[in-house]
Amino acid sequence: MTIKHTLKLCFLLLIFSCASPNISKIEGKRLNIDENLKSDEAIEAFIKPYREHVNKDMDNVISYAPETYTKGDGKYNTAIGNLMADAVFSEGNPVFNKRTGKNIDFVLLNHGGIRSIISKGDITTRTAYEIMPFENSVVVAELKGEQINEMIQYLSKAKRAHPISSQLQLTLDKDGNIKSATVHGEPIDTTKTYNVATNDYLYNGGDGMVFFSKNEGLHVLNYKIRDVLIDNFKKRDTLNPKQDNRFIQLND
Repeated sequence: MTIKHTLKLCFLLLIFSCASPNISKIEGKRLNIDENLKSDEAIEAFIKPYREHVNKDMDNVISYAPETYTKGDGKYNTAIGNLMADAVFSEGNPVFNKRTGKNIDFVLLNHGGIRSIISKGDITTRTAYEIMPFENSVVVAELKGEQINEMIQYLSKAKRAHPISSQLQLTLDKDGNIKSATVHGEPIDTTKTYNVATNDYLYNGGDGMVFFSKNEGLHVLNYKIRDVLIDNFKKRDTLNPKQDNRFIQLND
């Protein structure tokens, strides 16, 4: 008997079994979830030690922020965005290098992926979860210089502070046209292949970043952005990210 015939037989048996007169009538009832819905003490008692354990881990202090940082504190680059992109570079590059013998050239993330501020005071594991609640992971795409130029055009037109790491420098003139774009201080070489770290959402075309689709290869690091932040925060007693000149527009 083929798999197709087996499935048909199972389907017929299911129909006949559901048609059996011994099956009781099934009725549903809608329960509103509000303050009138009481918690189950037995379930609460069972969950309590796990909740306390998770909260203890989440509230573990791993660094300190002398100021509050938000993704709205700059037009083309922000302190929190620079922090995230540079963290992906510094934590992701050793992993990439160990696997391939190559280095990441620079990092591109997305402005909308920053989901919370970093508040002045203690930085905890929970902070990283609030900034990056999604399960996005680091991937490295091999892009030709032509695709890098497409990326630069995208960034110049988007006019948003999409986080880029410091290895990429982009300057716009007063009209928003590209005045200069360099990687490691060198102009974009259309014959060269660049290793660009990003997240899997953007690699798959998120935020209209379709230039990632024309790649020469992909490396999945199995390293969540959230874990990158946690590992990076733990290495520093104090976070002190800054806005800088990695992506700017000239006034004259």
